[in-house]
Amino acid sequence: MLRSAGECWAITDTAAGNRRQALALAERLGLPLRQLVLEPRAPWSWFAPRRFPGGSFALNRVQRSQFSPPWPRIAISCGRTAALFTRQLRELSKGHCHTVQILDPRIDPAHWDTVIAPQHDQLSGPNVLTPVGSLNPVDETWLAHGRCSHPVLAELPQPRIGVLLGGPRKSLSLNGRYARELAARLLTRQREEGGSLLVLGSRRTPPELSAIFQQELRATPGLRWFNQADGPNPYQGVLGWADRLVVTPDSVNMLSEACAVGCPVQTLVTAPLPPKLQRFHQALRHAGQLHDIDAPASAERVAPLRETAVFARALRARMPVHPPG
Repeated sequence: MLRSAGECWAITDTAAGNRRQALALAERLGLPLRQLVLEPRAPWSWFAPRRFPGGSFALNRVQRSQFSPPWPRIAISCGRTAALFTRQLRELSKGHCHTVQILDPRIDPAHWDTVIAPQHDQLSGPNVLTPVGSLNPVDETWLAHGRCSHPVLAELPQPRIGVLLGGPRKSLSLNGRYARELAARLLTRQREEGGSLLVLGSRRTPPELSAIFQQELRATPGLRWFNQADGPNPYQGVLGWADRLVVTPDSVNMLSEACAVGCPVQTLVTAPLPPKLQRFHQALRHAGQLHDIDAPASAERVAPLRETAVFARALRARMPVHPPG
């Protein structure tokens, strides 16, 4: 494939959440886009994004051929190991490539031209931009595509309640007890209001939790999707058709995307959250974006939290006017 110095590179590791953020921002820039999934070998992976001698050998031969001139006009990385390569690009391109790191790189942000880190990371600096949540592709066009791609969901009774399930993370346990309590709250509300429950698992949802929701909600109208064995993932359609969304408290990405939809968003918190996650929840609640699961259906709606386009405009203003020659 021919390459151009006017391109945008989106550089990530294999983590789906990192790819999603980098691509969402890159696509908003309207430049020819190249996605690179780069996995540095040890020992460089151990230290990234810090330097380790012999950095030109951090990649295998195939990936090294991808990470080669002509260098792009702008490169966006997301994740700790990907940040190593945007840091290198700043020097390799002799400053002609505008380098962007999404998420706190855990070292001085001055090593990149722009760092985009959510407010709850509490990172600051003259080149640091701070969204409330994670960057994502959710806007009216994306939601309309979800509705067109999954028209059968329109036939489910309203209100259609989308339920987005994450999984346990460090210092936050989402176990069987939590799953049963959440299922009970959902059932109680559904019996009062009618409607349907559209329950979606994720890569981090343990089989134990999936089984509980399958069992407890078996008689309730709606759908249950937990992995590819259940068919194509209807995530985009569920967000497109949802009248309300209930999201487990563990995932910044899922909560950010839910709050970008424009319908009420609720969560169930049964134990103290880790400090950074607690700060994120507080910011959403303060902005009227997030409510408790028992909040009335008439809770006042606010404008959807759509930050990706805002930060893409800010990034375009920071980029060099002309691509490198």
